[in-house]
Amino acid sequence: MSIHNRFHSLLDQRQQAHLYRSRPLTTSAQSAQMQINGLQVVNFSSNDYLGLANSQHIKQKLSQALTTDLVSYGAGAAHLVTGHHLQHHLAEDEIADWLGTERALLFSTGYMANLAVLQALMQPGDTILADKLNHASLVDGALHSAADFKRYPHLDMQALERRLQQTAQEDGQSLIVTDGVFSMDGDIAPLQQIQALAQTYQAWLLVDDAHGVGTLGENGKGCFEYFGLEPDENTILIGTLGKAFGCSGAFVAGSAVLIETLIQFARPYIYTTAMPQLNALAIREALKQVRSTKVGGASRETLQQHIKTFKAGAEVLGLTLWESPTAIQPVMLGDSETALLWSDKLKQKGFWVTAIRPPTVPNGQARLRITLSASHSKIQVKALLQALAEVQAELS
Repeated sequence: MSIHNRFHSLLDQRQQAHLYRSRPLTTSAQSAQMQINGLQVVNFSSNDYLGLANSQHIKQKLSQALTTDLVSYGAGAAHLVTGHHLQHHLAEDEIADWLGTERALLFSTGYMANLAVLQALMQPGDTILADKLNHASLVDGALHSAADFKRYPHLDMQALERRLQQTAQEDGQSLIVTDGVFSMDGDIAPLQQIQALAQTYQAWLLVDDAHGVGTLGENGKGCFEYFGLEPDENTILIGTLGKAFGCSGAFVAGSAVLIETLIQFARPYIYTTAMPQLNALAIREALKQVRSTKVGGASRETLQQHIKTFKAGAEVLGLTLWESPTAIQPVMLGDSETALLWSDKLKQKGFWVTAIRPPTVPNGQARLRITLSASHSKIQVKALLQALAEVQAELS
């Protein structure tokens, strides 16, 4: 059988079900105002929560670095060969110092980080207990580990405790795995309860705080700071650097033993070229901005104001929102065809808002995933609300 014969009909089926995906082509820098597919639009689909992806300060630092022989763009090799540069090492030390963990380890992507941790740490006889709505990378990491993989209903702490009680009677180690902020819903895992359960039942805890780091907590440290908590020695904290940091890559933070274990045993870390040295430098500069009161603190305050403005306006319109206090604001529409129609009409009005459809979200829960950024202006947020009102009237 040819590749064409195997997959052509599957592609047709996906198109007929309004589930086909296409890559939008951007021809401008990442910012609130962009050119996408030839359209000048206000971008409400980016994860650039603090507006650092096009930071002139970071650009300047990179430009200055390129005039020296101290850094190159390509790392040239894996970290354990010759690819581990001083910029990588300093970025790891500074992230750990900021978060208050013993060490941190850089990865080229958040997907790689999640695959690495779950494969390296979990052994036969162990059990992974995961929230039903965890990110796909956490699901794939669990499926490719040697551990048993069990899921609990989204945010259901009673169900999680029942599973912990069951696994406590077995010999293996349990690991609770959860997103901090859930990427399609914007709601936050109840870490106070989860951490207490983990400590009660001697389970390890992995929190993927991709959408919380940089945006939540007084100092932007993410969900743990948001709840007034500290990670303990059995906590694995994962964060991405392509969202609030505006760069690329990810980190794993935790105990020194955790990090050394990953360096020695995590195949996605060992057998890949290190991220570009310049990206590590960009991460260090972005961290300075995230930590500063003038930039990071002010940006988080602006972001919170935008969230309040949008939620209040959406409530007036009678739109169905998810219970999200974060920059991710889903407008629930139900079926995929309707979500695509709303998205297309918003694009015609100059607003880029992506329709999210199954299998990314459950059947019957297609939505517009609106993401707010500190780089948006109040005028742009209010203009989006006006556009949503117009689309609502046109389709009613």
